[in-house]
Amino acid sequence: MIHEQMHMFFRGFRRDSHPMATMVGVVGAMSAFYHDSTDVNDERQREIASHRLIAKMPTIAAMAYKYSIGQPFVYPRNDLDYAANFIHMCFSVPAEEYKVDPILARAMDRIFTLHADHEQNASTSTVRLASSSGANPFACIAAGIACLWGPAHGGANQACLEMLKEIGTVDRIPEFIARAKDKNDPFRLMGFGHRVYKNMDPRATVMKQSADEVLELLGVENNPLLQVAKELEHIALNDPYFIEKKLFPNVDFYSGIIYEALGIPVNMFTPMFAVGRTVGWCAHWNEMTADTTTRIARPRQVYTGAAVRDYVGVDKR
Repeated sequence: MIHEQMHMFFRGFRRDSHPMATMVGVVGAMSAFYHDSTDVNDERQREIASHRLIAKMPTIAAMAYKYSIGQPFVYPRNDLDYAANFIHMCFSVPAEEYKVDPILARAMDRIFTLHADHEQNASTSTVRLASSSGANPFACIAAGIACLWGPAHGGANQACLEMLKEIGTVDRIPEFIARAKDKNDPFRLMGFGHRVYKNMDPRATVMKQSADEVLELLGVENNPLLQVAKELEHIALNDPYFIEKKLFPNVDFYSGIIYEALGIPVNMFTPMFAVGRTVGWCAHWNEMTADTTTRIARPRQVYTGAAVRDYVGVDKR
């Protein structure tokens, strides 16, 4: 999609729209420009569609961010790699030279890689469900983005950062730790533990390394949220209660820390998740459409409502 066409799309959105809303609309509208890629039975066209989606998603996400803050779009550069290009499009401005630090680019690359795919999660299931009907790839991925937008799915690292804001300062941590241990208190520490992993999330081990590198580079002295995050991490890795309950820092905890350190606003957390997850979505979409035995998904339901009831006419109710 040429940049003039992308400009036209973005002009149709309000600047205060959530970047995810913009991404859903733009990605879904790509089918209007790439008619060749909508032939899901053509193996070559499926490959081209996947390349287009994976390549354009960082540009769309960065443009959504720039549009939301009223800054001019920054076009991609062929001399930068995938992660560095995304950082450059988000934070550079036309009037000044911007050099991407390799430590930050490596951290971003790890985030994209570790978020690429993760079992049969809600958004991946949504993409597969949509693709089973033979829908075009852009519509399927747009459906996945919409599902990821939900706070119970793609908003986990956002919830983690909001929790850090609620805690506020390091001296208040004991109060919240006590609340987390109290079974009668509804408060829960976000970014700790995982419903799948009974021990530490293996992805979190890699993300911790990047988080340490980023914080060492940028420092935490002037950011109370990052100070709180570092102290919470120390407690979770050493407190017997957290160790016994397997409440280790997870990938959302560390990615949220990195985003905060980079200066990425909270409403961009989920769009960045979508950029990384597009690779996995495309893989699942290809798998579904390439399988000639695939039938349209039709989940069955078990009715648990009332048994036989007498019908009362509308005029007698």
